[in-house]
Amino acid sequence: MKIVNKFYPHALVVLGFILVSLIYFYPVLQGKQIFQSDIAQYTGMAKEQNDFRAAENAEPYWTNSAFGGMPTYQLGANYPNDYVGKLDDALRFLPRPADYLFLYFLGFYGLLLVLKTDPLKAFIGAIAFGFSTYLIIILGVGHNAKAHAIAYMPLVIAGFILVFQKKYIWGGLLTMFAVALEVNANHFQMTYYLLIFLLILSGYFAFNFIKEKEYKQLLTAVGVLAVAGIFAIGANAGNLLATSEYAKYSIRDKSELTFNPDGSKNLTTAAMTTDYITEYSYGIAESLNLIAPRIFGGSSHENVGTDSRMYAFMLEQGVPSEQAQDFVSGMPTYWGDQPIVSAPAYIGVVVFFLGVLALFIDDRKIKYVFLAGALFTLMLSWGKNFSLLTDFFIEYVPMYDKFRAVSSIQVILELCFPVLAVMGLQSFFKAKDEPKLQQKALIQTGVFGLGVLLILVFAKGMFHFTGMSDKYYLESYGPAFVDALKEDRMTLYSADLLRSGFFIVVTFGILWLFIKNKFSQNTTLIIVGILMIFDLFFVDKKYVSAKDFVSPVQIAAPFQETPTDSQILKDTSTYRVFDPQGQLQGRSSYFHKTIGGYSAVRPRRMQQLYDYQIAKNNIEVLNMLNVKYVIQTDKEGKEIPTVNPDANGNAWFVQSVRSVNKPDDVMKALDNIDTKKVAVFNVNEYQGKFKSAGLNKQWDTTGTIKVVQYKPNYIKYKSESKNDGLAVFSEMYYKNGWNAYVDGKLTDHFPVDYVLRAMEVPAGKHTIEFKFEPQVIKTGGMITLASSIGMFLLLIGGIYFQKFYRKDAQRIDGDTQK
Repeated sequence: MKIVNKFYPHALVVLGFILVSLIYFYPVLQGKQIFQSDIAQYTGMAKEQNDFRAAENAEPYWTNSAFGGMPTYQLGANYPNDYVGKLDDALRFLPRPADYLFLYFLGFYGLLLVLKTDPLKAFIGAIAFGFSTYLIIILGVGHNAKAHAIAYMPLVIAGFILVFQKKYIWGGLLTMFAVALEVNANHFQMTYYLLIFLLILSGYFAFNFIKEKEYKQLLTAVGVLAVAGIFAIGANAGNLLATSEYAKYSIRDKSELTFNPDGSKNLTTAAMTTDYITEYSYGIAESLNLIAPRIFGGSSHENVGTDSRMYAFMLEQGVPSEQAQDFVSGMPTYWGDQPIVSAPAYIGVVVFFLGVLALFIDDRKIKYVFLAGALFTLMLSWGKNFSLLTDFFIEYVPMYDKFRAVSSIQVILELCFPVLAVMGLQSFFKAKDEPKLQQKALIQTGVFGLGVLLILVFAKGMFHFTGMSDKYYLESYGPAFVDALKEDRMTLYSADLLRSGFFIVVTFGILWLFIKNKFSQNTTLIIVGILMIFDLFFVDKKYVSAKDFVSPVQIAAPFQETPTDSQILKDTSTYRVFDPQGQLQGRSSYFHKTIGGYSAVRPRRMQQLYDYQIAKNNIEVLNMLNVKYVIQTDKEGKEIPTVNPDANGNAWFVQSVRSVNKPDDVMKALDNIDTKKVAVFNVNEYQGKFKSAGLNKQWDTTGTIKVVQYKPNYIKYKSESKNDGLAVFSEMYYKNGWNAYVDGKLTDHFPVDYVLRAMEVPAGKHTIEFKFEPQVIKTGGMITLASSIGMFLLLIGGIYFQKFYRKDAQRIDGDTQK
């Protein structure tokens, strides 16, 4: 009965989380699914992989439908022995995206329990965290992996805290499983940002241990965390090893070229330039939209409604009311420093108010850890707007330069402030016997909160309310249009300051009435909780709502086949398609094998080939990539498929090899070369026998090679030639997995023409096979299995120790004292 009473409140809380998740995303109960733009792009990119999986019940680990060919390691590939993934599937039992919202709630609830919060307050705090506007909007656009990783952050933090509180077994087990789930979520940028906060947290506890001269306890905690981390990472070895191996060849690693596409000297070989990394930098003043959602315009497609100045302007211009109403439903009112924003990063002004209250009334030092985490990551989110700090991190902090969109580190702030808010609320009620302390803290918080808003009210005239795209609108629509747009921005600014002021005053009033014994604690808690949730709920609904849900059929097939697609698909041979208008989109990959696609980790060399050659209309490069169709548009904007009669085909024999010494020379050689006759070979990139034997040889080109079987991870050719030949294949060279076989015998192949494969083919008739057989998958699978078994054994051992060994030890100790 004690066990039932102990877990009964938590069971009710979990049930509440399920209900709230399903109510907020209620269309999932009608069988609908949310349309997420990024997931639609992913569906295009992953279609060949998913089709293969459905047909073969296996993973290809390679696709030829995007960027000429690339590993699928970051395209939702399934890895062997992924038992952590199965645990995650069990936790995400609700329909998407309610499953991620449920995880937000559950993880944060766990953290608050570790911080000694009672279930009701923890429930309210968890809902407030999950409804942070940024966390909701990423579900709307389809940043599922990001949401997934954020959801497990609180549990990782909770595990660390338990370990540092000397609860080594439960803390170690929680850390191990939470980190395993965090890494399995597969958004390394979010995990990296979590690590930054964990360093702050660990520094705080390490300082306390050293201060108290508890060196043994510190070393024990570090040891426990190290073991937990090793097993957690090991349980994800398949994904981690494969991704690490491929990352060297993606745009996330350093460039090999020392010159830019325009011929100028490349002054940096960094994977990404500082400008690219900091393109999405949070504005310093824009940070205030954390507490007043639309003071910087809200989003880049804001619905300003029929009461707006823009709507009136449209009517004045003779636009029909229905058309005007549709037009103002997506206005570019955002005028901050980022190129495009889907919603403000609003944490809730009530959450902010209670978080500040914690600073005045909570006596726990750990509050400064969460405050430091919030402020430090806020400064990092400013990016180029705080270049002193950002440039230091890019230059000196390992791996910081691997991630772009630095504004997204604000997720740590969005985690820290709800923690502070619950601490503030808890400490306020705890001080019920000290009304003077309550009054002082509440007044200080109210003065601070309202003071910030009043400053913003009087500072309105200092802002220009000019957006980054206003120059375009001025040229396209004229000054009256831009003036109407600015007027609406100013209206949003004032309205949301008033809105935030209202919530602060009401929250202040409710807590003041509690001090005066007008409300009971539970009544006050419920009212403040409702205020906190409603504050966020109605902002969230502006950006993600029932209208974003569609039928499952549309999700399964997000792209409709056009007449151009149909015409191209009549050709059943193996070839590539180039769509200049959709080069960085997943649509073409849904229907064709393309040289474009949608990926943040696209192959570096293919991207460079586009920048240095294809963008300059080098048709010969398209030929060697076997681009048979180019999708173009006519004067009316209609798509038409243009046939490229000079495409080299799937494979061909060349006459000679042009040897060079570095990647620069290969790229420059492609400026003016007949790829059907000559292959460009970097002698320092390959160490096999061809290097010495084939450079000065004239090869026979009269032979033929034809594709007779194709799968994404397997291509079979038939060759016939009178003499030995040097064959070039219009497939991407990737040494870590692709193996070549001639008549079943493993045969060397090597890179040519910057991205392609080549090999020597003996005279006569032969069968040539390329098989994608990545050893990293096998190695990772074995490590994953061993680590998963280790985690299970540690779990059983930990439970046994806690439940039996410690009880026995206590009993023996008691008997000894008798």
